[in-house]
Amino acid sequence: MGDGMSDRTSLIVGEDGIGRLRNASVILCGVGAVGGYVLEGLVRAGVGRIRVVDKDEFSESNLNRQILATTQTIGVRKVDAACDRARMINPYIDIQGLDMLVSDETIPGILEGDFDVLIDAIDTVRMKVLLLQAACDKGNRTFSSMGAALHVDATAIRVAPVMKTRVCPLAANVRKNLRDRDHSNITCVYSEETPLSCKGDRDEFGKSVLGSMPTIPAIFGMTLANEAIMHILRKDD
Repeated sequence: MGDGMSDRTSLIVGEDGIGRLRNASVILCGVGAVGGYVLEGLVRAGVGRIRVVDKDEFSESNLNRQILATTQTIGVRKVDAACDRARMINPYIDIQGLDMLVSDETIPGILEGDFDVLIDAIDTVRMKVLLLQAACDKGNRTFSSMGAALHVDATAIRVAPVMKTRVCPLAANVRKNLRDRDHSNITCVYSEETPLSCKGDRDEFGKSVLGSMPTIPAIFGMTLANEAIMHILRKDD
């Protein structure tokens, strides 16, 4: 990373903090609406090593809310666009893209190795639950996004331990599936706004198409990134 990139950040966190961020390692699952902004925050903060996981390509419908989606990335694999974007910001970053679905079979490889933080920005309930269950079993420090779609009120966004989330239907599902596990290492970003009723048809994968603003997923993503960054800065204190 060029010396100038960290100038403004170092005024806040000091040179020691810059070193911690540069030596940190993060796994990011999902680089879509929320995850793309997570990546943006981590890379610009100077996190040195990131593994991104996604099994999707960009489409025109992503243009309203996904920072990595442009007319040039339509049809491009999300992990490829994510790695390219990261390297354009910080040519020295160690970034790895895994073009795969999160599943029982792939989770051991996704979570392989030493890393400081796991960030979950997956929008499929079953995959999210599988990943968080594995994180609980391994004791991984995890920051997880709940439902960012169907929301318009930025002031209703909250950060809390997974079992203290409220209102969000996705969070309720996650709580139910983690109740018998040690979930103390999972922090969530979620909304206490009652979800709006604005669903479209199902997509080619059978998932409901949910209405989403450009702004709310961005706030979710940057909040997750900030939580992870602050954890890294405090980790050894």
